[in-house]
Amino acid sequence: MASPPPSPSVSASSRRGSNPFTRNQDSVDSITRSLRRQSFGAHSTFSDTIDEEEDDEEGAATTAPGVRQIERGVVGSGTGVSVNGGPSDVEGIPIKPALGPAGGGRRHLKVGSMEDPDVVYGEERQKLGRTTSDNAANTATHNRAPGIIRTYSMAQQKRRPVVMNDDRIIRQRRLSHDAVQEGPRRFIVDVEETMRLVLEQEDTDGNFQICVTDSGPKVLSLGTATSNGYKGVDIRGTYMLSNLLQELALAREHGRKRIVLDESRLTENPVDRLSRMISQTFWHNLTRRIDAGGLERILSDPKNRSKQQTPRIFIPRSETKQIAYYQKFADEHPDFNLTIEILPEILTSDYTRDLNEKPGLLALEMKEVINEKGEETLEGIPFIVPGARFNELYNWDSYFISLGLVVDNMVDMAKGTVDHFIFQIKHYGKVLNGNRTYYLMRAQPPFLTDMALQVYSRLDPSKEEENKAWLKRAIQAAVKEYHTVWTAAPRKDPKTGLSRYRPEGRGVPPETEASHFTHVLRPYAEKYGISVNEFTHKYNYGLVDEPELDEYFLHDRAVRESGHDTSYRLEKRCANLATIDLNALLYKYEVDIATAIRELFDDKLELEDDFVLGATLPPSMSDQQPDTPSRSIETPQTSAEWFARAAFRKKQVDKYCWNEGRGLYYDYDTVKEEASHYESVTAFWAMWAGLASEAQAHKLVTQSLPKFEMQGGLIPGTEDSRGKITLDRPNRQWDYPYAWPPHQMLAWVGLERYGYLEEARRLAYRWLYLMTSAFFNFNGVVPEKFDAVALSHMVNAEYGNQGVDFKFVPREGFGWSNASFQVGLTFLTVQQRRAVAALQHPDDFFKTNKK
Repeated sequence: MASPPPSPSVSASSRRGSNPFTRNQDSVDSITRSLRRQSFGAHSTFSDTIDEEEDDEEGAATTAPGVRQIERGVVGSGTGVSVNGGPSDVEGIPIKPALGPAGGGRRHLKVGSMEDPDVVYGEERQKLGRTTSDNAANTATHNRAPGIIRTYSMAQQKRRPVVMNDDRIIRQRRLSHDAVQEGPRRFIVDVEETMRLVLEQEDTDGNFQICVTDSGPKVLSLGTATSNGYKGVDIRGTYMLSNLLQELALAREHGRKRIVLDESRLTENPVDRLSRMISQTFWHNLTRRIDAGGLERILSDPKNRSKQQTPRIFIPRSETKQIAYYQKFADEHPDFNLTIEILPEILTSDYTRDLNEKPGLLALEMKEVINEKGEETLEGIPFIVPGARFNELYNWDSYFISLGLVVDNMVDMAKGTVDHFIFQIKHYGKVLNGNRTYYLMRAQPPFLTDMALQVYSRLDPSKEEENKAWLKRAIQAAVKEYHTVWTAAPRKDPKTGLSRYRPEGRGVPPETEASHFTHVLRPYAEKYGISVNEFTHKYNYGLVDEPELDEYFLHDRAVRESGHDTSYRLEKRCANLATIDLNALLYKYEVDIATAIRELFDDKLELEDDFVLGATLPPSMSDQQPDTPSRSIETPQTSAEWFARAAFRKKQVDKYCWNEGRGLYYDYDTVKEEASHYESVTAFWAMWAGLASEAQAHKLVTQSLPKFEMQGGLIPGTEDSRGKITLDRPNRQWDYPYAWPPHQMLAWVGLERYGYLEEARRLAYRWLYLMTSAFFNFNGVVPEKFDAVALSHMVNAEYGNQGVDFKFVPREGFGWSNASFQVGLTFLTVQQRRAVAALQHPDDFFKTNKK
């Protein structure tokens, strides 16, 4: 499916002339151009707002205003390879390093957005069920018929179908009785009665949603406001009826009994509607804060299956102000029954295991504020949770969520998340899988440096010294995590010099569903003649010795640390694999740290936390390697050292992971000393990180991209790699045919970095079509993953799908899916955005729009 890219002999910089995401922005004029409304066509109910001066081929994205220029390029205007172009000035680094986030300073232009439901259905707007414009329209109606006022109840009764017992509702002839449209229509709606009628008639499967799979007549008549509800207009189709149900539910939540409803809220362009709901509603509903005002909401943990359900918060011993704050809260609110636990400075596997009997929330960063009484106190820094059963701060979820936040200009929220990551590294030793006690031994894919650069590139340039001090803290934290986690035992493989997901831990992971490991544990329980639960307890506390089971759970913990839980790519071997994704991310760490030190910190970064520098110097600097490990506070960091680390990692990745003949990176098994044969889409993370050479990128696009590109986007791995599915070998959610937002976003940016903008746009179109189709046909659903082959959000794998169980109206979507939609829109041209909104199938679109 990949279109023929340029020859590898053509430099990436020469291909980027038409790339709108990597152009330097001299002003924000292109952002403030006048907008005009333009419909899809005379017969379409959807509308779209476009920039009439924007070229259709290059009208996809804009660099955020206020992007700061520094000596070596534009921070946030693009990525290392595209800021300045040309060959790298650092030996062993394939593309020229430049200080900036991967993907550049994307900002989604908000066009044609409807107002927030809080405004539309608020007290002021909905007095007596009318808007200002409705009152004017009704005045004209009353002038035509003085003295005559048709009551709302009469108008409603005229159009209600007469139904006796179980009689079938007869659909009226379409258009024959509709009111003549003279302008934007509004309807007078009785909220409760209409909601009851919609559900009774259209929700045939009883799930409180109106979906394409429901077998109702898909038509309902509403009375127009200009006729005081007397004349009716049919609301037709799944999309309009599901939007009606959603608007009614929102109005009811605001206490409205009767509303004047704009037809435009029912016919709203689905792309605009989803983007608006993400920015206006989903981010807000996914926001959490750990303090007196937010504890009750964040302490809820659907994954806690222990007998101890007492709310607990665990606080680092050195955070004395937080300890005092929470203790005061507990004393003043005894009914809350909050238990304050103090964490030791050294966290071990045994200690973490013991906490499984009384799990709780781990404290995060707080800020000092002055309350309404003029007293100094603490306040939690807000952050976004993924949603559904994941009600805490997650590691790599937060990175992708932050990409959506900065696109939506919620930079402070993303900045706060970076502050939480810095806090975790300081007190818990790593950015945790999530801030619950059962995650204390486990990290997740590291994205801190790029996340910090995404924020830094968008901070107020008038506060540059303050911004640099903030970025310095983030880079220092990343250096500590790099040395003490990713390049230290047990994660670093000493022979290859590459890193692995290999966390410490003991026993069975407690956060999984109760029956998740039953099939694994039962044979051992039967061996000892005891129940599965009794065996689990004995095993967790070392009362039985089962080395094979130890090996199984070592790999299981590693799979969870990788974020790809679960997949046949990683099952029963993950801890032994030097994966291409992890080593691409660490290469990005090394280049980002080196570039920040060189560009912003005068090529010398002093570290403030005291720890052992566990990572040895690369071979090119072996003559500078001390006899004993150095202390961080005694060893200033230089760009030369970090660039050398990056060059060495690239050399080792090329040696152990790159397959020239197949044009693909593979994971390397450090125990078997051979490459894995599983074809994984994470190979494209090498392009996102800038690890691939021009020639390698060319092979990835021409030889490997077609293997992963389905009609709904990129799949995690090929069907052949996954193998045959049977009752004894069921589907895994991170395998074919399922598709996930992280893989899409990193691939888009990686392709764009190397000049394959057409491919990036094509993949973004496929993904956004898949998301919009589900949103359009299934009551606004935004789940965590999709089936990219069947073009469906219905997933038949472990855990099912998250973000699909809601009543009436979607409240949250799902964190990184929300982000992928907002980021994806920045890749599309105006034409592509229109086509997605019109639900033009990707294959049809690309067939009719071949160049």
